[in-house]
Amino acid sequence: MRHLRRIKPSVVLALVGCVLVLPGATECSTAAPLPGPPEIAQVAQPGPTAQAVPVVPASPVTAAATPTSPVRAPTPGARLEAEQNVIDVFRAAAPATVFVTKKQLVRDLSMRALEIPAGTGTGFLWDAQGHVVTNYHVVDSGRGQGRFAVTLHSQKTYDAELLGGDPNKDVAVLKLIGCDEPLTPLPLLPPDVKLEVGQTAVAIGNPFGLDHTLTTGVISALGREVQGYGGVTIRDMIQTDASINPGNSGGPLLDSGGYLIGMNTMIFSKTGGSAGIGFAVPLSAVRRVVPQVIQTGRVQHPGIGIEPLPDHYAARAGISGVVVTRVFPGSPAQQGGIRGLQQDRRGEVLLGDIIVGIEDFVVKDFDDLYNAFDRFKVGDEVNVKLIREGQPTALKLRLVDVP
Repeated sequence: MRHLRRIKPSVVLALVGCVLVLPGATECSTAAPLPGPPEIAQVAQPGPTAQAVPVVPASPVTAAATPTSPVRAPTPGARLEAEQNVIDVFRAAAPATVFVTKKQLVRDLSMRALEIPAGTGTGFLWDAQGHVVTNYHVVDSGRGQGRFAVTLHSQKTYDAELLGGDPNKDVAVLKLIGCDEPLTPLPLLPPDVKLEVGQTAVAIGNPFGLDHTLTTGVISALGREVQGYGGVTIRDMIQTDASINPGNSGGPLLDSGGYLIGMNTMIFSKTGGSAGIGFAVPLSAVRRVVPQVIQTGRVQHPGIGIEPLPDHYAARAGISGVVVTRVFPGSPAQQGGIRGLQQDRRGEVLLGDIIVGIEDFVVKDFDDLYNAFDRFKVGDEVNVKLIREGQPTALKLRLVDVP
């Protein structure tokens, strides 16, 4: 009978980079592998012969992970100057930025009256007396009831009443009710300081209900003319790439000095999301509207006292300018002899005067006429250019407040 080679219970196999110890062994050596091809271990089997069984090499032992180098936190003095400036602007302006909520009365199935939120927006404190400025479109739907709530930076919420505003400028003024805490309004950019394209623009608002959210960018363009909430063009709009999203409406747009330069109003987007093209009502319009609303509850609208023909009728007739439909009694237009539409004996409509200019401003439609008058104040005298019976003429008229 052929003798089998006896194998000790503890068999050591040489692997790449490690020595594997089979059961019964007590140690693992990290000695280098032996040279030469791997050997085949002979394992005793019952029966007449012993067969060679190949041993599958084990996976290499993974070395311990090397920790990354520690990152040293920057010192307070290492912060960029521009970064620190934005932080300072936010800290200064956040207490003056408020959250505006429209409230609506509804009735449940039991016919009980309930007050629920009907829309939200942003606003900012105009003075220490509790006047809050926001967009007209933020508060317009609740104007009939006049029920609004304003949440301050202190997280206290107060009822507010709508004093008035100007939908053509998309500016409205609220007054806090029962507010007994100190208020810090925003500083206004001095009138003699001119804005520049490329300078820093900081927007603060409550997009999607997330209060006191800051976005930054630059002034992308100045002097934009964009059709506003009131249906006429708002002149001198500020274009910015600072993100403006739903809920930002009415929030302040600030420069690097923390001065108010405009009020965030709208975005240009085909999807409804911020596309880097936002517009703000210029401070000049806000500065003109707000004091009038606080003092009288309304805004003066300079005019001469006419009723214009709707633009689409004039365009259909191929007329460029504002066709005077009628003249209000006692108005500067009547006193100056401006003619409206008339009918002859056969009932045919006779064209009256067509306004084609105010001073040096060309008037092609009512939007042009409104914005031409808006450049002046009540009491100013302006040169009104007309086409009468096909001939150009002009009249000097004094502007009055037209409701």
